[in-house]
Amino acid sequence: MKLLFDQNLSPRLVNRLADLYPASQHVFFIGLDQADDSALWAYANQHDFTVVSRDSDFSELSLLRGFPPKVIWIRRGNCSTNQIEEIVRSHNEDITQFNENPNLGVLKLY
Repeated sequence: MKLLFDQNLSPRLVNRLADLYPASQHVFFIGLDQADDSALWAYANQHDFTVVSRDSDFSELSLLRGFPPKVIWIRRGNCSTNQIEEIVRSHNEDITQFNENPNLGVLKLY
């Protein structure tokens, strides 16, 4: 599974989580850090990414447009990159099951 980290998450997550998600990207690294949500949605869909974000925009897009792409919505208030990394790591099994289930489009992590 490839994760596409939204601009509201640190680009450092790509390297920090490379052992679990080696083909992941951050919007900054692919020149989409200033793009609107629709452009990110289209890119993720075309390149088989799962979008990871801290805001509700992608969850709402999933409701409006369906999926793919799938969305991982991190529902934690202000927290550090270390805490985000730990959330993703601790939910690795949930993320794998989510990815394998064709009936699910949004996974909320707390």
